[in-house]
Amino acid sequence: MSEFLLLSRGQWDADRSPEQIQGAIDAFYAWFGEQAAAGVLRAGSRLGTGCRLVTRERVLDGPFTEAKEIIGGYWFITAGSLDEAARIASRNPCLAFGLSFEIRPLEAERASAFRNGNETPSGRAAAAR
Repeated sequence: MSEFLLLSRGQWDADRSPEQIQGAIDAFYAWFGEQAAAGVLRAGSRLGTGCRLVTRERVLDGPFTEAKEIIGGYWFITAGSLDEAARIASRNPCLAFGLSFEIRPLEAERASAFRNGNETPSGRAAAAR
């Protein structure tokens, strides 16, 4: 079994009432509780609205993405594969109300300049070997 990070993206549908959205939230917590009891999901957290971007030159206020790319929270999925993790996330009741979910495998291995990773410019790690 592997662990995956699930990022909640987007915003609630603008045409939904607060009562409808609260219904989806309540359904999510019930679904999450069942999945957590089964050992499939592990709690993460909602994210606050403030943000700072720290670069080598300065610290900037944020967030910095378009509204459709907002990350609202995260949690963890334990599954046998990325596809299985996606199937688990596809049952989240909040999908019907405008949110989407990005699922990323977590790597236990330490970063290396000699191995391709998310931070490695294309082709650089392979060329360095």
